[in-house]
Amino acid sequence: MKLIIHDSSAALGSSAGKEAVSVLKNALEAQGHATIIVATGTSQFGVLDTLVASPDIDWSKVTLFHLDEYIGLPIQHPASFRKYINERFIQRVSTLKSIYLINGESDPIIECKRLGDAIIPLQVDLALVGIGENGHLAFNDPPADFTTNEPYITVLLDEACRNQQFKEGWFSTFDEVPKKAISMSISQIMRSKHIICSVPDLRKAEAVYNCLELEIHPRYPASILRQHPSCSLHLDKESSHLLKK
Repeated sequence: MKLIIHDSSAALGSSAGKEAVSVLKNALEAQGHATIIVATGTSQFGVLDTLVASPDIDWSKVTLFHLDEYIGLPIQHPASFRKYINERFIQRVSTLKSIYLINGESDPIIECKRLGDAIIPLQVDLALVGIGENGHLAFNDPPADFTTNEPYITVLLDEACRNQQFKEGWFSTFDEVPKKAISMSISQIMRSKHIICSVPDLRKAEAVYNCLELEIHPRYPASILRQHPSCSLHLDKESSHLLKK
């Protein structure tokens, strides 16, 4: 794992975004197409702003997947990750080669199979991810399933995860936050050729410490990133301030 600590969250977003541009450009030049996994949430604002502003990517050769979506949440809801991806990514770039968004309003079992059938044959060139306050990777809350080979799974969201979504302002009340979601699995994320993980803010410091300095364990889902051969972890001063090593 490559660790980069930035002076500010703005610098973090810009740097991670520039790295994403470089990875995609290299993939397109080498093979004529690319596949990207895009994360959502406040940690990705600057990353995506930098990525979509690049004039050097032929988006018509890029296939898009995203990490997770609430079960039963309409796409019009402010917290919908499909809405987020549409507004912050898809509508800001030229036409993509293919788009695979998670439809949390459809039957979860059928939707997991649809997405799995689409992603299994592909080599994912780049995954953009973050780390939750509880250490989760995508919506794989602790204890995460490190063993399943299914690309997409249904998950129960723990209280810490749901509270984070509420505090970030996506929902009016805690009780509105759904309890179930469809998530890309840990194993599928780890199959990505390159991973860029962006984690700003003081509220993520404990999770960063647990995932970097404690054991690699399902209790700390994002700790698995330490086993990836090409993962860059971008932190700012606040999210990294508990690190000792």
